[in-house]
Amino acid sequence: MTRKNSKALIFSLAAGLTVAVAASAVQHSSSVATISSAPAPTAGYRDVLKRVTPAVVDVLVTKVTKASMEGPYSEMDPFFRRFFGPEGQQRLPDRRAQGAGSGVIINKDGYVLTNNHVVDGATDIRVRMRDRRELKATVLGRDEKTDIAILRIESGNLPFLKFADSSTLEVGDTVFAVGNPFGIGQTATQGIVSAIGRSGLGIEDYEDFIQTDAAVNKGNSGGALVNANGDLVGINTAIMSGSGGNNGVAFAIPSNMALGVMDQLLKNGKVKRAQLGVVVQPVTPALARSFGLKDNKGALIGEVTPNSPAAEAGIKAGDVITSMNGKPVDDNNQLRNRIAMTEPGSKVELEVIRDGQVKSLTAKLSEQSGGKGSAANTDLEDSSEAPSGIDVQELTPDVARRLDISPQTQGVVIRNVSPESAAAQAGLRPGDVILKVNKKSVESTTAFKKEVKNAGSDAVLLVNRAGRTFFVTLQ
Repeated sequence: MTRKNSKALIFSLAAGLTVAVAASAVQHSSSVATISSAPAPTAGYRDVLKRVTPAVVDVLVTKVTKASMEGPYSEMDPFFRRFFGPEGQQRLPDRRAQGAGSGVIINKDGYVLTNNHVVDGATDIRVRMRDRRELKATVLGRDEKTDIAILRIESGNLPFLKFADSSTLEVGDTVFAVGNPFGIGQTATQGIVSAIGRSGLGIEDYEDFIQTDAAVNKGNSGGALVNANGDLVGINTAIMSGSGGNNGVAFAIPSNMALGVMDQLLKNGKVKRAQLGVVVQPVTPALARSFGLKDNKGALIGEVTPNSPAAEAGIKAGDVITSMNGKPVDDNNQLRNRIAMTEPGSKVELEVIRDGQVKSLTAKLSEQSGGKGSAANTDLEDSSEAPSGIDVQELTPDVARRLDISPQTQGVVIRNVSPESAAAQAGLRPGDVILKVNKKSVESTTAFKKEVKNAGSDAVLLVNRAGRTFFVTLQ
């Protein structure tokens, strides 16, 4: 049998099976069962999604880029290349690329919330409504650090979604993702909130993601994540996948963050972020033990910028901020987000733990100016092994300059780290400068060895890397 005949047989068998089953079903039902003619009862969340879906739109973008002799033109026949290459008179034609994402209408006047990466670099943006109308859109504002963009379409009395308070979400809550996956058209998928406050993924500068297992794929970016009431709790923005397809791990920007960014974009044309003037890092279990903390919650201050709000408030390196304006601070990322989203010039009440004592401090936040920011993060793993495998040398002013740190810095510089050592596992590397061991300054290799010996089983190192300091715990 030929391949063609084989295919025909397969199709024929399938069709015959379908007819046979259908005939059997008709005969069976007519003899022993009664088929109801009553309408099916309202099931699931159909009424909720009927309200949601008209307010979720497709965002169609066109991007024009300058072509070069790379890419598709690299294999061009040499005879033709001379007409397009640098020596030729003609230019390569511009390359046009089209893409599709999703967006959410958030008021009746045509404001559309989407992801910045959906519209970034677009030369033409159109919004396709549920009724298939396509309307030209203009960008009102964009924020790269949170991946939020606001569009405007000229049409009135539009369906829109209301914002929900995303801070009330809990793991297990039912959610729906609505968008335009793969450009096939509007699709709704159901899932639960898998996690909240997800950060440290390296997707955006400011991360506080809602994680869900609702199916999200390419094209869902900028679409809606709604709760069981049909209110907006998040903007779908990214997935974790080895293949590029849905793996049940999707991330959405919380509605509270999106709303705050949107309000600032519309009010100021940009997002004004406050800064405290510190470098923060997570309180790991090893650091918590070393600092005598009851748990590993809070944000550890690794560095305080001179003349910053933090410095004026009396905050010091080694302090652990556990509360801001009466609300607990669980980790460094949470503090960083809260500071950044606070109005510059505002006063904040901070509760810190210093040498086992709780202190209350007040800081007046300033506006970020492109420096280290509100609370830059430093994430290093800690080790529970002995602090071996570090080869250090004296830090001279010349070496300090080459390491991009102040020539006045005093400490010892790491010359080599054994790959299998505790120091390597903790993230230390050649070029790091050790300033202190258990709060004792080490200005020479002799002092370093002495303090490490005195530290016994616990050694907390204050490290300077390219001008930024942080703590590392070795046990």
